[in-house]
Amino acid sequence: MDIRLVIQGFALGFSIAAPVGPIGVLCIRRTLADGRLAGLASGLGAATADAFYGALAAFGLTAISSLLVGGQFWLRLVGGAFLIYLGARTYLAAPAAEAARAGERGSGLLGAYASTLFLTLTNPLTILSFAAIFAGFGLGAYAGFGPAVTLVLGVFLGSALWWLMLSGGVSLLRSRFDANARRLVNRVSGLIILALGVAALLGLQV
Repeated sequence: MDIRLVIQGFALGFSIAAPVGPIGVLCIRRTLADGRLAGLASGLGAATADAFYGALAAFGLTAISSLLVGGQFWLRLVGGAFLIYLGARTYLAAPAAEAARAGERGSGLLGAYASTLFLTLTNPLTILSFAAIFAGFGLGAYAGFGPAVTLVLGVFLGSALWWLMLSGGVSLLRSRFDANARRLVNRVSGLIILALGVAALLGLQV
C-alpha cells in the first residue's frame, strides 16, 4: 500500500467534508438531540458518499460522472426537496427528554446514516468538487486497481475523521443544553436546513 496515496486521499476527504453545509448542520443538531452516535452515523453516511464520488474520480469512470453531472438539475431538485422536508421536521421536532436513548437505537442510527448518504449523493457539487481537486492536484485516473482503492480509502478515512471530531466535540456540550436550549437548536437548525433546501432548488451553491 502506497502511504502517500493514503495521505493524499485523507487530505482530500477531510478538506471536502470540513466546510459546514446542510450535512454539518444535521450532524450538529443530531448530536445535541440524539447523542454522539447519531451524529457520527450521520457523518459516516456523508463519508461513504464522499468515498463513492472519490472512486468515480480515481477510477476514471467518466461516463457515470458525466451522467451525474448532466442530471444535476434532477439531483438538485430531489436533494432540495428532501432538505426542505428534513428542515420542516427538524423545526417541528420536540426536544428529546433523554437525548441519547432515541439516537442510539439501531433503527435511528441507520436512518441517520441513510439520510445523509442520500443527501450527499444528490448534491452534484460533491462530484464537481472531487473532479476539480483531482484535476488540480494532477491525480487523474489511476491505471491500477490497487492505487485507486488506496486513494479512495484515504478519502473515506479523512472524511470520517472530520465527522468523528465534529460529533465528538459537540457531544461534550450536550450536558449544557436543557429542553429549552434543545428546542431552540431544533428551530434554528430547521430554518437553516429549510433555507439550504430552497437554495438548492433555486440552483444556488449550498
